[in-house]
Parts: sequence; C-alpha cells; structure tokens
Amino acid sequence: MPAAHKGAISFGLVHIPVALHTATQDNDIHFNQLCKEDGSRVKYKKVCANCGKEVGTQDIVKGFEFSPGQYVTMTDADFEKAKTEKDKTIQILHFTDLKNIRPIYYDKTYHAVVEPGGDKAYELLREAMLSEGKVAIAKTVMGQSEKLLCLIPTEKGLLVETLFFSEEVKEIPKEPAHPELNQQELDMAKMLINSMNKEFQPELYHDEYQARLRQIIEAKINGQEIVQAPAPQENNIINLMEALQASLKQVEGDTPSKKPRGRKKAVGA
Repeated sequence: MPAAHKGAISFGLVHIPVALHTATQDNDIHFNQLCKEDGSRVKYKKVCANCGKEVGTQDIVKGFEFSPGQYVTMTDADFEKAKTEKDKTIQILHFTDLKNIRPIYYDKTYHAVVEPGGDKAYELLREAMLSEGKVAIAKTVMGQSEKLLCLIPTEKGLLVETLFFSEEVKEIPKEPAHPELNQQELDMAKMLINSMNKEFQPELYHDEYQARLRQIIEAKINGQEIVQAPAPQENNIINLMEALQASLKQVEGDTPSKKPRGRKKAVGA
C-alpha cells in the first residue's frame, strides 16, 4: 500500500526521513444504490451548471467564491507556494505527557515508517521518548491542509496521530447535571467497576453486527428466510441501588472462580 504522506521528522537539527502509512482500515460492508424499479445501479454525474455538459476530473479546477457567483481559481502550484520549508517536514514543537491530550482531539492514526538512512535517528527518538514517557506535538502540511500531530512511541515504532485544532472541537451541547451522590451508591458503583476490571485485549473484540449482517446477506443470496433475533429481556429495575446490586450479582455469576467450591448457584442469580 502506498504511503499517505512522505516527509521528515524534524527533531532539533536532526532530520528523520519517514513515510506515514494508515494504521486502520474500514471493514464495514458497503452497498451500492440501486433503482427500486429495475435494480440497476444509480450513478452520479458531474455536470456543468452553466452548459449542462458532463465534465471529467481533468476538466475540473478548484475555485474560491469571494463574492456571489465570482470565483478565483487555484492550481496545484498555488497550493505549493503556500508551503514553507517547515511545512514540508514534521516539525516537533514540544514534548508532553500523553495524559495531557484529551481523547476528543484524536482524529486518525498512522504508522511512521522510517525511510532509508534514518534508522539510527529514528530509534534514538523512539527510545528516548519511550524512556521518558513522553509524546511529541508536531505540525506538518498533508495535501492541502495543515495538520497538528502527536507522535507516540511504542515498543515497535512510532505512531502518528492527527489532532483536531481547538477551534474544530465543539463544546458539549448540554452539560449533564451533577447531583449530590449517595456514598453507599458510589461505593457500590466502584465495587462494580473493580469487579469488571481486566486487561484490554483487542483481539477478543469483533464487529458482531457486521458478522450478523453478512449472515443475512448470505441467507438472502441462498433464498433462505430471515429470522429476527429475539431482543434481550429487561429487568425493569428503577431503583439505582437495586440496579447496582443486581449488576454486581450478575458479574459474580459470570465469574465462577470467585465462588467457593461446592456452593450451589442461588435461584434467580
């Protein structure tokens, strides 16, 4: 797979040539739009609003509307002129602790793959950051957009996260109320959290909805009847303390190792 971006990490006077490769992929099932009447593919055409002719990619230019109906056109050369030498590198601005970055700022993840000639400098930066428990905040221009970046060291290499700028992040539409909490309820909630605490193992989690969707598609292909899965029964517990206690019992019931040997399971547990 080709690199999404190539450049060099600028670390003081040290330059480390790297290529950024996307670290995630889209595994969703994708559908085509069909005409309901005869099942033919629905296609979209780019048409000139003035003459009505269909236009291809080679006939389209970028334009900025500075006044109603008036545009100034931009070429690739114009976009390149806006870039400085700094913009062509991944310029590290400073280092910080990962906990200082709120999750809402993360956008997309890349692997920073070292290019020939940069191995030692790359390893030096990775090892030093990992040892100090730091991440790097950097900036670069990717395509026609300036990106704020976070470089995160791992045991294998460097991850590069694109970050949203502060002006791109929306405030919460409505802040939730913060009513006074009952200490007994809070203790019970903490107990429930600790009883469900375990190490995150990403290989244990799978997209179950997509799997069921594929089963339905296969069934329809084979002309089989689709059966709706039954909805889980709700306990209809309204009292918060009762809900916490019932949840804790459910967790304990799912963890046999916590029960004494020979003890029978209580009815309704």
